[in-house]
Amino acid sequence: MRYAFLADIHGNLTAFKAVLRDIEENGGVDELWCLGDIVGYGPDPSACIAQLRDYPHRCVAGNHDWAAVGKVDISDFNLDAAEACRWTEKQLSADDINYLESLPLTLANGDFTIAHGSPREPIWEYILTTRIANENLRFFETRYCLIGHSHVPLLFEQVGETCLLKDLPAELRLGENRLIVNPGGVGQPRDGDPRAAYAVYDESDKVIYYYRVPYDIADTQERMEKNGLPTFLVNRLSRGW
Repeated sequence: MRYAFLADIHGNLTAFKAVLRDIEENGGVDELWCLGDIVGYGPDPSACIAQLRDYPHRCVAGNHDWAAVGKVDISDFNLDAAEACRWTEKQLSADDINYLESLPLTLANGDFTIAHGSPREPIWEYILTTRIANENLRFFETRYCLIGHSHVPLLFEQVGETCLLKDLPAELRLGENRLIVNPGGVGQPRDGDPRAAYAVYDESDKVIYYYRVPYDIADTQERMEKNGLPTFLVNRLSRGW
């Protein structure tokens, strides 16, 4: 079996479609695993939900998914994120809302636990340091954990009693050590590289393959501007930040 790991699509249909095309060109997958935040920020929230649901998939809730259906308080968001959330909420159909409301906080499948922020606090916590990664090891029982939320591709590996922070390599062969893996963001990368990010896990060879995909950023930006979404959110796509 082959699985695609996708995080933080954020209503960016152009980026999402580019990733799906790239997945097919790289041999296809049996299932998509979405690590949360299908919506928020971008101009195509409903279309991104529909696109995801066209595929066999598993998905957990992200903070923007829950915010769009009133399950978290957007007073914790910055002003631009809150404005985009209010706009997103108005674009969703009743079926979209039911789908987002049904998403679990975490999922476990085989050797993997899936969460948006962290297994300890799936909606809000960012895992960006070895200290936070190490504290989260006791909150999942599987060997590996997949996360999103930060929009930054990262790898934390447990070695002995602590975690080491590493760059996510193009090919990551899984072994005995416990790992926390973030495949980066599809719709709003924040590592200085504006290309969409995703990963594919090939169960037969126990390797995670990490990819970056160019997409038509100007197309997404044009539709964001037409819909009156905040200028900062439009401009940041060009910078990958």
